[in-house]
Amino acid sequence: MNLLLERIIIDPNICFGKPTIRGTHIWVSLLLGFLTNGMLPDKILNEYPQIEMGDIRAAIACRAEMENG
Repeated sequence: MNLLLERIIIDPNICFGKPTIRGTHIWVSLLLGFLTNGMLPDKILNEYPQIEMGDIRAAIACRAEMENG
């Protein structure tokens, strides 16, 4: 298992069970949406100081894992 994925949690009691960054209520899909729309990681980190670059990488890894099943 990818160690980055340890940064992601799926808990039905947090954000309706959507994949989130551990210790936050920030959805993986939110971060991926920002990246898809051209927001640079540095800007995301400025907007969400409670996350780290590793969390952004974890969001990308989570999506890849979901697609590869």
